[in-house]
Amino acid sequence: MTNRTWQIDPTHTNIGFTVRHMVVAKVNGRFTKFEGTLTQSGDDFAGATAAITIDASSVDTQVQARDDHLRSADFFDAAKFPTITFRSKRMEKTGKDRYRLIGDLTIRGTTREVELDSEFLGSVKDPFGVERLAFSAQTRIDRSEFGLTWNQALEAGGVLVSDRVDVQIEVQWVKTEVKKDAA
Repeated sequence: MTNRTWQIDPTHTNIGFTVRHMVVAKVNGRFTKFEGTLTQSGDDFAGATAAITIDASSVDTQVQARDDHLRSADFFDAAKFPTITFRSKRMEKTGKDRYRLIGDLTIRGTTREVELDSEFLGSVKDPFGVERLAFSAQTRIDRSEFGLTWNQALEAGGVLVSDRVDVQIEVQWVKTEVKKDAA
């Protein structure tokens, strides 16, 4: 059996999120520093494993004051919890080029199981002969389940920041090695 190992290409990957602000609007953000591996053992990705580590201080919403607040103890507490991690438990094929990636997400030292609806977008050899593949994935989390509970009530009703966070990932993987296991 052949194992294939892939590394995240950070210049062609986006790990982003969307959250409701003041009930009526949405704010988008992303993380700019991360690394990860994907290990595949077979012709498709059923049974593949993934591990991703994100630098929590790399949060970027294009507003410095908001980013500083997100890094603070009110939210990610990046000084105390510098990384956000995802470790897969299993990857199940759900249809043509579709997978359910199930694993443990850890934010602020709290770990919860999450499911990512994932789509294999394809593979290609780039102009330099490097093998690449890409996935698109999304999930929805409740930030309060990870200890991100800061909020403010609004005079008209509702809260400043919703608990629901939609996570969107566009990831490109670069092949790093091929291992042959003894048969």
